[in-house]
Amino acid sequence: MKLKELLRPLVIAKVVGNADIEIMGIETDSRRVRPGHLFVALRGFTVDGHRFVRQAVEQGAVAVLVEEDVDVPVTVVRVPDTRRAMAVLAATFYRHPTRELKLIGVTGTNGKTTTVHLIQRILNDFGTPAGMIGTIHMQIGDRTYPVQNTTPDVVELQKGFRMMRDAGCAYAVIEASSHALDLGRTRGCEFHSAVFTNLTQDHLDYHKTMEEYRAAKGLLFSQLGNRYEDDPADNRYAILNADDEASAYFARITPAQVITYGIEQNADVRAEQIRQGADGTRFVLRTFRGDVDLHLQLVGKFNVYNALAATATALAEGIPLEHIKRSLESVSGVNGRFEKVDEGQPFTVLVDYAHTPDSLENVLKTIREFAEGTIYCVVGCGGDRDRTKRPIMAKIAATYADVALFTSDNPRTEDPEAILADMVEGVKEVPKDRYDVIVDRREAIFEAIRRARPGDVVLIAGKGHETYQEINGVRHDFDDREVAREALRS
Repeated sequence: MKLKELLRPLVIAKVVGNADIEIMGIETDSRRVRPGHLFVALRGFTVDGHRFVRQAVEQGAVAVLVEEDVDVPVTVVRVPDTRRAMAVLAATFYRHPTRELKLIGVTGTNGKTTTVHLIQRILNDFGTPAGMIGTIHMQIGDRTYPVQNTTPDVVELQKGFRMMRDAGCAYAVIEASSHALDLGRTRGCEFHSAVFTNLTQDHLDYHKTMEEYRAAKGLLFSQLGNRYEDDPADNRYAILNADDEASAYFARITPAQVITYGIEQNADVRAEQIRQGADGTRFVLRTFRGDVDLHLQLVGKFNVYNALAATATALAEGIPLEHIKRSLESVSGVNGRFEKVDEGQPFTVLVDYAHTPDSLENVLKTIREFAEGTIYCVVGCGGDRDRTKRPIMAKIAATYADVALFTSDNPRTEDPEAILADMVEGVKEVPKDRYDVIVDRREAIFEAIRRARPGDVVLIAGKGHETYQEINGVRHDFDDREVAREALRS
């Protein structure tokens, strides 16, 4: 696409140089720039992209998008806000793919990944191909692609949506994180539906208050547009958890039609007579399209909520209830979410992504319902993140597990021992035999598995699907599941 065509939607743009040049791609990371690319200089929290303009040009950039004058031998486009301009250019360059796809965004503190997978499974099983972007990866058909963030930047998002549409997808289902919404990564994405799972404490290092955190997630619902169509298939829907008080706020700020789901409160889609067992979870699913008995292979009340959210979303898309039932009952699990590690041992080992107080409590409460022996919980807290949740998570682990082993998560640039000291502050009144502190995560996992006896349960919480551990800013290969398997084999 010619640069002059790409820039046409921008109202304010000062161009110095030739605009009649071909742009082969858009990039925000100078290290990934290739010949023919437009480089966008973004101002981040720790790094200013303007410092890397020359490097981008040396890599082959034929034009740069900046907020200040730069002296480089290529075309310079100056705008007031490169982040906002980038969203416009990305949508234009990739030919507005979300006008051709039905885009469903899922936001909330916990449950986003599982809910996205359930919605995608229902849509694919129904014969309406759906791509997916989330914490684990981007998936298009049988192919998966790595992602750097739960919600990639706007260029990668638009590129992914174009790939999905060109591959024949009718839908795209994505996790919409609060960071991404606040930073404008979803600008230019035309959402068809928005789903809210729950709101509990997390990311307060960034958002500062729960009100700001809620407001960031609310952006997804305010982005649903302000129009109504005659055909229900073309309308926008907000799928809200009736049992979470934040839903009232989201319902107030969205112009979309609202569909509620829940367990405790009256809702359009409800679960009743919930029964947990070793083989999964059974309940009566009551909806505005009829009632069915459902047997999930997934365990836990939190997964009932995820299934209800997926059901409400699918019903809004006109998918029959019986089809939804078959799809949900066929799902055996999601990577790193209550995932069993089985090497034939006489006790249970589970790996879960639980990294917030609420998610850790939910998982441990669920384990309490079926555990026959001692519950061991290996858990840590991430560095350079919300410090206030560290003592809370430690207390939850020591309260609901019989033995908690506090260890490192992703320390990032923080001292692991300082993080653990923050956690221990939360268990000062807990008997010392209820917890232990082992800085090395591998050693902690080995120790928990060494102590386990027949009938016991070992929960390794916090990292789930992640295959790395970040220490002093360096990522090292580390997969809780593989380390657990190694410990079990030894």
